[in-house]
Amino acid sequence: MSLAAKLPYDHAFAGGYPGIGSQPLPTDADAIDYLSRMATADGAGVEVGVAVAVDAFFRDAKESGVFSALKACCILAGARTLAGALVPVVGDAPTNLPVANGFTSGDYSRAAGLTGDGTSYLDSGRDSNDDPQNDQHVAVYSTTIASGNDSLLGADDNVEIGTTVLQKNGGRCRSTTFSASALTPAAGFAGFSRNAGSSYHFRTNGENEETFISSQSPGGSSLLVFARDTDPVSGFSDPTMAFYSIGTSLGSNPAVGLADLDTAVTNLINRLKFALLVGENPSGLDPDTIDYIVRGYEAGGTLE
Repeated sequence: MSLAAKLPYDHAFAGGYPGIGSQPLPTDADAIDYLSRMATADGAGVEVGVAVAVDAFFRDAKESGVFSALKACCILAGARTLAGALVPVVGDAPTNLPVANGFTSGDYSRAAGLTGDGTSYLDSGRDSNDDPQNDQHVAVYSTTIASGNDSLLGADDNVEIGTTVLQKNGGRCRSTTFSASALTPAAGFAGFSRNAGSSYHFRTNGENEETFISSQSPGGSSLLVFARDTDPVSGFSDPTMAFYSIGTSLGSNPAVGLADLDTAVTNLINRLKFALLVGENPSGLDPDTIDYIVRGYEAGGTLE
């Protein structure tokens, strides 16, 4: 395995040493800004392989057109520390709660993400009414699925207003009516996107479903991750989560937008795992190849 991919991305010789070779480095300005803020929180820059995975996510999300919809977003994997993982891609940094006994370093894995413990949650810093009534998305990526059907991400579960509560088998998207999805839940990407008053789309396990439930005016509750903002906070969930995003609708065709974000995030997590488990730079490798190799490593194999 190459040691170059394990150098901090901001090391003087990260791009290569004269006469020995070179390797790609991050180029997207927003990705570099994010990586710099993460390095400050971590106390050191992440490895080149991790940085390149992050850079590819920014590129993929921008090329598909979904990046502009992200208003509050965190990559909860890859960083060297929990503090680094809570640095936002965009928007406000989430608050780790409760203050006295929220998530700790033992709940965090660089390759897998942050694991819910039944009492801790993240306040995303974004309220349920920060985006227009018919213009919203929420999404998560879980490396292990929640054991129950509690809230992966949610605001006030109040039946009198349009609430947003994402669960592994459905939930609410600006509505008072819970919609149980016919899709089979699985670890990976799950999310809602609404761009019309009459319906919204839900995606999980690589499939989309349109739900014809009218929107209602949202309240002003905080959108929480691993729980929902009731009084007191409730609906705690226990997946291992590597990503979340909140914001506006994922384009004029929510089904396509959800699929595009799913692809960008899934490739991101696989590239991060490749960089961390294999120790190589994922740049230039086919996503299916990366997925295959990562699954081999997770099953106990190695490259010879």
